[in-house]
Amino acid sequence: MDIGRAVRYRIMELCAIHNITYNRLSTICGMTQSTVNNILCGRNKSTTVSTVKKICDGLEISISEFFSSPYFENLEQEIK
Repeated sequence: MDIGRAVRYRIMELCAIHNITYNRLSTICGMTQSTVNNILCGRNKSTTVSTVKKICDGLEISISEFFSSPYFENLEQEIK
C-alpha cells in the first residue's frame, strides 16, 4: 500500500469511528469539502502533514494517534 492510500483509508476509518460524514469532517477541520473529497477520492495523492494535522485537530486526536494504524505498516517504498 502507498502512503496516499493509507492516509485515505485512515481518514475514512476515523470518520466511521467518530460517526461523522466527510462533509462534517471538512467543516470541523476548517477545510473545504473539495479538499476532503480530493483526498478521499484519490485525486490528491500527496496529502501534506499540515492537512493531516488539521484533520487531527478537528477530530481531537494527536498525529501519533492518526498514524498509529495498521494501514501505515509495511508501506511501499516511494523512491524507486
